[in-house]
Amino acid sequence: MKTDAQIIDDLGGPAKVASLLGFKPDVGTQRVHNWKTRGIPADVRLKNLALFGVPDDASEQSQESA
Repeated sequence: MKTDAQIIDDLGGPAKVASLLGFKPDVGTQRVHNWKTRGIPADVRLKNLALFGVPDDASEQSQESA
């Protein structure tokens, strides 16, 4: 179970993730860096499931309902 900070680091860090998402370098890097503390926003994660994957709490909920 990886944290959002670990996911961002594994993808190459805030600057790389900002670039992958098409954010402007000046504000995008800071925005993604903030996610290391605050978490990746749900709407961003859902639009980029191939990059971030399904949140751990969502997979736990689907297992509980089965």
